[in-house]
Amino acid sequence: MEKNLYSCDVCEKSFSQSSHLTLHRRTHTGKKPYECDVCDKSFSKNSNLTTHRRTHTGEKPYSCDVCDKAFSESGNLTRHRRIHTGEKPYACDICDKFFAESSTLTSHRRTHTGEKPYACDVCDKSFSESGGLTTHRRTHTGEKPYACDICDKFFAKIGTLTSHRRTHTGEKPYACDVCDKTFSKSGTLTRHRRTHTGEKLYACDVCDKSFSESGGLTTHRRTHTGEKPYACDICDKFFAKIGTLTSHRRTHTGEKPYTCDVCDKTFSKSGTLTRHRRTHTGEKLYACDVCDKSFSINSSLTVHNRMHIPH
Repeated sequence: MEKNLYSCDVCEKSFSQSSHLTLHRRTHTGKKPYECDVCDKSFSKNSNLTTHRRTHTGEKPYSCDVCDKAFSESGNLTRHRRIHTGEKPYACDICDKFFAESSTLTSHRRTHTGEKPYACDVCDKSFSESGGLTTHRRTHTGEKPYACDICDKFFAKIGTLTSHRRTHTGEKPYACDVCDKTFSKSGTLTRHRRTHTGEKLYACDVCDKSFSESGGLTTHRRTHTGEKPYACDICDKFFAKIGTLTSHRRTHTGEKPYTCDVCDKTFSKSGTLTRHRRTHTGEKLYACDVCDKSFSINSSLTVHNRMHIPH
């Protein structure tokens, strides 16, 4: 066995070749003798400089033998190949999950440990991944680096831009496996599936009601707290729901965006249009449970029920 003859005089590491020791010493001295002749970056290893130069030349010498992708670094090709082979060599020592990249395993472990090493220097929030911190910082700076190439909108997250583009393309890549509906966002599909399963994950901690969406629970809680966070900018009224505020504003503007497709009447609320349409269809959804009468409007049934109450 070859002996490690060359020892570092700063730490306890030793090496079999003097060149390896020379490279190692730079971790202590910070020396970076290899300079890029295009930009101002310098490197401790010549191989790192060689790889860096490809960011200027665009050279990608490492090609995948399965698909047509090429890479500037051999390590990137190695990780890419696992997409084809399905290889996941990095195992979590806590649960039974495996990962294709060591960095993904490192991030995953934090779901067990709760570690959040990336702290915001403006507020007290911390994150398990550096990307989460980078995105969060934009809430302070207002930076929106992702631009839509169709309209003039900018976004703080690449995922938000991707979703936004679908408003232009009409793409709906997320399909329900129960019915034939498709959606532009995965979150919308997740919520839609609950209409089939009846799943209601969000439970009120005051009463026994539960909801399929977190927004539904948030709105419901206001029936307990009395909170009305949505203020009309024309009068002094406040509302618990943004939709109620939107409808209320129309009492000031006179806007009636809901049009009957049978006659020429317009309405300020969608519910009013729904009830109006029944005057054309004759549909009567509200049935009296005492006699055989039914009504197209719930309020008409309420009035009718009073006839059955003994005086």
